[in-house]
Amino acid sequence: MRNYEALYIVHPEVVADELTALVDKFQAVLTDQNAEIHKLDNWGVRKLAYPINKVERGCYVQTLFRAEPQVIAEFERRLRLDEKVLRFLTVRFEGEFVAEPVVEETAAEETVSAEEE
Repeated sequence: MRNYEALYIVHPEVVADELTALVDKFQAVLTDQNAEIHKLDNWGVRKLAYPINKVERGCYVQTLFRAEPQVIAEFERRLRLDEKVLRFLTVRFEGEFVAEPVVEETAAEETVSAEEE
């Protein structure tokens, strides 16, 4: 299995529950083919470098996952068919994924709860 990073831009009019459903749909495409998702990150709506189909903003979604090479073809085919996805890019990620620093988050939560008391 190889490591991959996928970044796709969703039309800015897709918001809230509809955006969550769209992200879950693409996440399911990967998990149905035995891919391991390490990180799913929604960057929010940002200005595009250049207009795409007269749209100047888009919601960026990043996914880091581990999968077999044949999984990528089906994943990109599904992205291409969805009209809500403006652009996408999938690249092979060299090396290993860095684990999220769970300790720092726990320490920050303890600090916040201590301040609330």
